[in-house]
Amino acid sequence: MKIIVDGFGGDNAPLEVVKGCARAVSELGAEIIITGSKEKINKCAADNGISLSGIEIAHTDDVFDIHEEPAEILKSGKNSSMGLGLQLLAEGRGDAFVSAGSTGALVMGSTFIVKRIKGIKRIAPSPVLPGENGNFVLVDAGANTECRPEMLVQFAVMGSAYMEKVMGVKNPKVGLLNIGAEDTKGRDLEVEAYKQLSRSGLNFAGNIEARDMPKANVQVVVTDGFTGNIALKLYEGMGSFFAKKLKWIFSGAGKIGAVFSLGKIKQFKNQMDYKEVGGSVLLGVRKPVIKAHGSSDSTAFFNAVRQAKRCAEEDIIGSIASCVGRISDSSEE
Repeated sequence: MKIIVDGFGGDNAPLEVVKGCARAVSELGAEIIITGSKEKINKCAADNGISLSGIEIAHTDDVFDIHEEPAEILKSGKNSSMGLGLQLLAEGRGDAFVSAGSTGALVMGSTFIVKRIKGIKRIAPSPVLPGENGNFVLVDAGANTECRPEMLVQFAVMGSAYMEKVMGVKNPKVGLLNIGAEDTKGRDLEVEAYKQLSRSGLNFAGNIEARDMPKANVQVVVTDGFTGNIALKLYEGMGSFFAKKLKWIFSGAGKIGAVFSLGKIKQFKNQMDYKEVGGSVLLGVRKPVIKAHGSSDSTAFFNAVRQAKRCAEEDIIGSIASCVGRISDSSEE
């Protein structure tokens, strides 16, 4: 299994990228192609005593700046480390791609370079988030601010396939993010999507409100990208808030209590840590593409490669295409 990694995407490139990739070669047996300046990557590895065994470097001097317009990935950015990685993936030089660069550019490049799965209308960034009863995937987390009901059904199909094949959740439940549990709640989008999801053949559990997301009683939360991005940012913000409050509670005299709770504190911290998942999969692309967090360290890159490798091994693309085909056929009968 060969994974292509953007060597200069993210705040900590290339050092943390190289460290994470070297670990993935050693522990996962992955073959890696890192895109970017060969001279800089070699120097980074030499300066830090990192072996590049099992790692191929696809050279380019260009780097896509996070402040550039996303559409430039198809023009001035096509020879950047991200652009080259997407092109190699499209050409079949690798089985999956990982980048911590611009989300907008990655979505744009995935759509027009790697292209969408046949029948899929939109690509959707889909982060896996922690909850009380396990993890759940949020689809869409920000790419498609205006959606049609059938797009939400496709998001549910893709999220269900991902949770089952990659995260190991059998017959995952799907919830439609809404302002109430009743099937008449929401805008025309949610009302019609509810009807379509009810007859989709998926394990649809109905509407859920935002306050129910942390319970994780459903494993796939479906919504449009505008609502999803707000929900995601609030979720991340509250996680950061709780982490700071915990640190404050167990500071000073509270350190004595912390000694007796270290195991649970560590478990909670790991559960809330994005680095443990790796990244957000872009569902709907013809080959697996993982968007790693911009501030990813070597652990996050290692887990992003692991995530990408599993997506490819479990043929998540084939599962999505098959399910979308069945739903499309049934809707035409």
